[in-house]
Amino acid sequence: MDSREKAKLFIYAGFGLLLLFFPLSALEVEPVHTFYYIFAWWPLIFLIDGIIYVIREESLIINRPREFFIMLPWSAFIWFIFEIINVRLQNWQYMYVPSSNYLRWTGYFLSYATVLPAIFEISELLETLNIFKNAKIRPLKISNRLLSSLLYTGIISAALIYFFPKYFFWLTWGTFIFLLEPVNYRLGLNSFLKEFARGKIRKFYLLLASGLICGIIWEVLNYWAGAKWVYTVPFVGEFFKICEMPILGFLGFPPFAIECYAVYSFISYLRRGKNHELDSFANLKIPPRPILNIFAYVILIAVCALAIFLIDKYTVHLYTLKL
Repeated sequence: MDSREKAKLFIYAGFGLLLLFFPLSALEVEPVHTFYYIFAWWPLIFLIDGIIYVIREESLIINRPREFFIMLPWSAFIWFIFEIINVRLQNWQYMYVPSSNYLRWTGYFLSYATVLPAIFEISELLETLNIFKNAKIRPLKISNRLLSSLLYTGIISAALIYFFPKYFFWLTWGTFIFLLEPVNYRLGLNSFLKEFARGKIRKFYLLLASGLICGIIWEVLNYWAGAKWVYTVPFVGEFFKICEMPILGFLGFPPFAIECYAVYSFISYLRRGKNHELDSFANLKIPPRPILNIFAYVILIAVCALAIFLIDKYTVHLYTLKL
């Protein structure tokens, strides 16, 4: 099967599965209803990838499958970090998740593994459609003072989140940008600061838009799923909710996409700067450090194990015996 035929298969199969799974979930047919988020996101990711390839004859899954599969455990890792943070925040809880450890933990991984592919695939689709094609800014002068200021802002933000979560929970959706962008820039990795220094802002806009689109899809799929999350956000409460999300909460999705890019770019340092992007090796001369790579995967496993324990203990509020 050549690449174009594979892309068409992604499109037809993805679209067909979406048409199949929605009524099954609406009719509460198991396991589709409980795991509808998973059953919907994976076909959608492959559908988008197929569309991208048909338009420009290049896509993440079809042309860079190794990068795609490496991305999946790191996608889960990144979201598990936010789950650990949520133990302090208690901004969301999970309801009606399977009581079976095997099903529940598998569901965590399959769900969280979609986060990065969803954000990056939709961003690439918008780029393929020439959205923000002519976006430019005046080149930004990157000084040591600016880099230090951004880093200190991130450190202060992290402290405020920890010590005053009720008032500064919203800083969660942005703190990693301030913490990691200066580091990524100094390491020579792909970063928005590098883009801004060149007068480019398109990637920034694309990811902001992708974050918002993903946020809307996340909330719609969550609304129709059996196993779902609900929010207990300070001060906004039940005010004007769309699906389960208070409307002001949607403001967090765009910066969250920027955070994901910054975190994943930093992770790419362990692979000599290589990630999902076509230009990820551009002008990089990072020496191989096998010990760092091993350490990274040890951290990945440790964080995932810790997060699963904490989610089950503090974030899951209602189990279901179905399935």
